[in-house]
Amino acid sequence: MIKEKLDSLEKEAKNCTNCALCKTRTNVVFCDGTLGAKIMFIGEAPGDNEDKTGIPFVGRAGKLLRQYLDETGFKKEDFYIANTIKCRPPKNRKPTKEEKCACESYLKRQIELINPSVIVLVGATALESFIEDKKLTITKARGRIFDIENKKFIPIFHPSYLLRQHSLEINSPRWLFKKDLEMIKSLVEKSC
Repeated sequence: MIKEKLDSLEKEAKNCTNCALCKTRTNVVFCDGTLGAKIMFIGEAPGDNEDKTGIPFVGRAGKLLRQYLDETGFKKEDFYIANTIKCRPPKNRKPTKEEKCACESYLKRQIELINPSVIVLVGATALESFIEDKKLTITKARGRIFDIENKKFIPIFHPSYLLRQHSLEINSPRWLFKKDLEMIKSLVEKSC
């Protein structure tokens, strides 16, 4: 039943003309992962590689995210990945408020159907989409747990930021990123 509803929602998204991004997309980038996953990762928007393949987080940043997930012991069946918007903004720019509003119903229905216990907000754009505190930066929010509507939301750095941060020393962005993933995995394991 859930699979059929998600398939229907994806088909609807693929025919979407709610904003101008429909004119420049190659593919709608709907999701990757497992139905019924306890963890849902929500990123910003598709990039060039994602637009070409129709799969989220497959470019350099996505490969880094998946590497860290693997190193932390996550398996593909543990998570589901989506983005705040489903079409690539030109030149990988940040999605506009209007574009996020145009895609919001798709993301909300994905969350309802997957029903994860933890939602990981990957980067500042995803953070801003769910936590309306203009003063809260990703640096201050990362690793914190926000309880919203009976779900746990946990912001983490976007892996594209980590591509420019190579240090693995204690308290470096990559070290914090791995610690955040370890905390998320532990949190989910305790709730099962």
